[in-house]
Amino acid sequence: MGVETLADLESAADTTLWGAIAEDDHAAFTTLYERHAQAVWNYAYRLTGSWSTAEDVLATAFMTAWQRRADVVLIRDSALPWLYTVAANLVRNDHRRRGRFLRLVPKLAVLDEARDHAEEFVERDHTQQRLTKVLAAVDRLPAAEKEAVQLCMVGRMSTADAAQLLGITEVSVRSRLSRARTRLRRMTEGSMTEGGMTEESFDE
Repeated sequence: MGVETLADLESAADTTLWGAIAEDDHAAFTTLYERHAQAVWNYAYRLTGSWSTAEDVLATAFMTAWQRRADVVLIRDSALPWLYTVAANLVRNDHRRRGRFLRLVPKLAVLDEARDHAEEFVERDHTQQRLTKVLAAVDRLPAAEKEAVQLCMVGRMSTADAAQLLGITEVSVRSRLSRARTRLRRMTEGSMTEGGMTEESFDE
């Protein structure tokens, strides 16, 4: 693959690294991890507002990348959009699982003290549901707008950097974000999450 030295690895494009990873190159995988781990963690934390959940999402996202190394083909020069999609799916699935559990709590509460505690769980369940709604709305966006949202609104990438990554002008990125914000406001109707992505994020 032409990735034979540390210098080669550090300067190689993600697509080159991915080709080496597909052939079980652990050094290439480590380089990809070191290149994007912080961005993926930031993305997960932005969605969840939880350090520990973000850590779990980061670990599972890269485990998924390794497990699917032979069948995933990167469309962009960067692996980051694909990693963001994996992370978003993990967060959504995690909140669905948590939601099923939290909905059982009020049924199990029989003492007044337990009921008070259950109310906290119910409120948390509502928060989880709102996040799931926001993530589902992002997932329904047209592909180009979804990429812009993942990179800029959630991943906190500048529009200039996103434009370079996507191979389009910064004006185009801003236009996609503007259209996406309009769609998201309409689809979410005020949905928000505590400590994570909120409707106010659509105005940033």
